[in-house]
Amino acid sequence: MLRYWTAGESHGKTLIALIDGFPAGLAIDEDFINRELKLRQGGYGRGGRQKLEQDNVDILTGVWQSTTLGSPITLQVVNNDYKLERLKELERPRPGHADLTGAIKYLGSIRGVLERSSARETAVRVAAGALARLLLKGFGIETVGYVVELGSMALGHGETRRMSIQQVRAIRDTSSIYSLIPERDRDAEAYIDQMGEEGDTLGGIVEVRVDGLPFGLGTHAQWDRKLDGRLAQAVMAVQAIKGVEIGMGFEAARRRGSEVHDPIQYDPQQAQSANLGYVRPSNNAGGLEGGMTNGQSLIIRGAKKPISTLRKPLDSIRMEDKQPHRANYERSDVCAISAAAIIVEHVVAFEIAAALVDKFGGDSVVEMKARYNLFLEMARKR
Repeated sequence: MLRYWTAGESHGKTLIALIDGFPAGLAIDEDFINRELKLRQGGYGRGGRQKLEQDNVDILTGVWQSTTLGSPITLQVVNNDYKLERLKELERPRPGHADLTGAIKYLGSIRGVLERSSARETAVRVAAGALARLLLKGFGIETVGYVVELGSMALGHGETRRMSIQQVRAIRDTSSIYSLIPERDRDAEAYIDQMGEEGDTLGGIVEVRVDGLPFGLGTHAQWDRKLDGRLAQAVMAVQAIKGVEIGMGFEAARRRGSEVHDPIQYDPQQAQSANLGYVRPSNNAGGLEGGMTNGQSLIIRGAKKPISTLRKPLDSIRMEDKQPHRANYERSDVCAISAAAIIVEHVVAFEIAAALVDKFGGDSVVEMKARYNLFLEMARKR
């Protein structure tokens, strides 16, 4: 079973991800992980902290001579902006944050809650996801995340189905907000700037595409092992994500069945591919049927609410005397939807890697590939 835990506070000394169940024998590319960490810090609308932090991964355990050992792997991302012990308690909880609920739940401080609930924690989730992506690449599985909506601005998905995932990523990387329509960047930047001038914030919707998936990751047999459910939890657990869709998502509820379900066709020219030659003229299911991958591209979206910390704070109360006051303000971004695209991509990648380990065993990469190839050989004879 492949899984991970994280530890650390937003302004603490460090952030750590402890990964258990990762197979032995995978060569680690630290530069790749660091590039993904840098992408997470980018995107138009980010705050001043991104200039202070230069995120880099340190691999503390589980690797020898840049190769995984099969033992627990510890990833560390040090906080350059360490100042937790100097920070004061917040007197006035911020609407939209965990401040009030957490302080009451733990009968403690707001500071103790906000430091852990902060999205800064996602730095090590991206590092863990980047490690998982290195594993997926060895099986021909690739991922990419991008922005499809910025507030009320629709940015479209582009003609992604006719493009390779490498082409999609190349377009994404030319956009200042990580969309697939870079020609709209100036409009998007002006929109973000306007919100900043008004003391407000913006959210949006991100989409992740995963290509090269074989049949049968996940299972129909038990509710908590269905891959769509596991993916939904992973995405929903990212800070500020308030909704998740797979494939057509909520739109499927508004259409008749004949407009929703994807016809099944067979193309012998693709028989050697991961989809075994089974193709669909549409992909409304988003690559998942019955809680299992169906050989098509996985398409999943996450809706991110606007950042809760406002430069023009909303009404709140002072905890000490319950008198009305404006909420506290802590340094923050105007818009972090670009970062969300990277974060969601990597939590999805980790969950796919976990399902891959479940299906093909996780002691070593060599053994996994042998089982993977045997499965494809047997499935082609089905």
